[in-house]
Amino acid sequence: MAQYYTTMNLKSRFAPSPTGYLHLGNARTALFAWLAARSMNGTFILRLEDTDQQRSPDIYEKALLEDLQWFGIDWDEGPDRGGDHGPYRQMERLALYDAYYAQLRTAGQAYPCYCSADDLAAERAVQRSAGKAPRYGGRCRYLSAEARAAREAAGMRPTLRFHIPDQGTLSVPDLVWGERHYALADLGDFVIRRSDGSPAFFFANAIDDALMGVNLVLRGEDHLTNTPRQILILQALGLPVPDYGHLPLLLGADGQPLSKRHGASSLRDLQHRGYLPAAVFNYLARLGHHYSATGFLDSVALAQGFALTQISRAPSHFDMVQLQHWQHEAVQSLDDAAVWNWLAPHLQDKVPTGREMSFVAAARANIVLPADALDWAERCFATPVMAAEAAEAIIGVSPGFWSAAQTTLQAAGGDYRLWTKALQQASGQRGKALFMPLRAALTGLTHGPELAALLPLIGEARALTRLHAAAQRS
Repeated sequence: MAQYYTTMNLKSRFAPSPTGYLHLGNARTALFAWLAARSMNGTFILRLEDTDQQRSPDIYEKALLEDLQWFGIDWDEGPDRGGDHGPYRQMERLALYDAYYAQLRTAGQAYPCYCSADDLAAERAVQRSAGKAPRYGGRCRYLSAEARAAREAAGMRPTLRFHIPDQGTLSVPDLVWGERHYALADLGDFVIRRSDGSPAFFFANAIDDALMGVNLVLRGEDHLTNTPRQILILQALGLPVPDYGHLPLLLGADGQPLSKRHGASSLRDLQHRGYLPAAVFNYLARLGHHYSATGFLDSVALAQGFALTQISRAPSHFDMVQLQHWQHEAVQSLDDAAVWNWLAPHLQDKVPTGREMSFVAAARANIVLPADALDWAERCFATPVMAAEAAEAIIGVSPGFWSAAQTTLQAAGGDYRLWTKALQQASGQRGKALFMPLRAALTGLTHGPELAALLPLIGEARALTRLHAAAQRS
């Protein structure tokens, strides 16, 4: 197996099973495969492995396409746009698989297996008790035609198993892990067609890659043990074998498999919480891949900086704090109009008409998610909830300070610079002793955007009301 792709002919793919919303681990796999293709001006395919019909309702296929598009991943061939190697849903390719099943049976490289689930479970139990790795022993491998006919006459519906040689070793190059070696005797004959006639993953996945011209397969390391089986299938059929690279698993910050308890488990979770696709894109691209550039990059720059040699073997840990860093970077990369377009659906008329851009300009440095913007909109234009530390900041402030604050604000006509200069002279306070009580009184917090930018949004009337309320609390 060699890297026979060059610029313009690399072809990678993402082949998910649409059985749920797109998990972040699978999203990263899709992203790496996309980056690999785009880094060499190659082709990227989307293929749906929908043979598990009970778990693949149309809603999940629709959601998968929507989520990938939101994420910023496009594809050159796929179920929604066609291509030269379709169809791109496995359930529409069954006739293709049947031809290859027949080829393997004719060559004696596949055979029907009538073992029941109970038979197989008992065999595995005996092997484990003897300290051996479970594998199929081949009891149906040499059944006579009469024995097979008798079983089928009794209503037994066979699976189809691939016949693996009992001796030899298969060497498998891996773009991430290096060359790995597998003893064929340890693999055991495996199912390539289920008893209901549907293709098994090992088979359909490998056949589709070969027929679609895929020459680079990037996928999770949980597929490492699938690869030798798929290579054997392709070799038996005389089909081309792609290069394989297996990505280390994506874990939560605690080292456990990623799930909702870590803050999110799917792209849709993050989208609903208001994360920008560019933030998720930047973060996932760096989970398991080293970039020399450390700052925020667009998708073109991320593709240009992607290299298979920079994929790490170490497990990657998804950390919401790190995602929030990239979210902040993504927000700051937008102009004010784009920030408002992102926030508007979440603010539900909380910002008065005509104040949108001034609100964004004032608050954007303190906005990571739409919930932050909603909070600042309420603090500017409604009644802010006073945080405990803000309440502490106004305790003990003299009544004279608050009286002077109200008088000088009215005299300054709401001009922040004139107001604070006059208040400093009238109260004798400066620095933190001046600005912290004002911030606490006006916003209900002890931190946030510049008061000079917030005061015009709050307005003189609301500011006077809040200063009066602070005087009552201190």
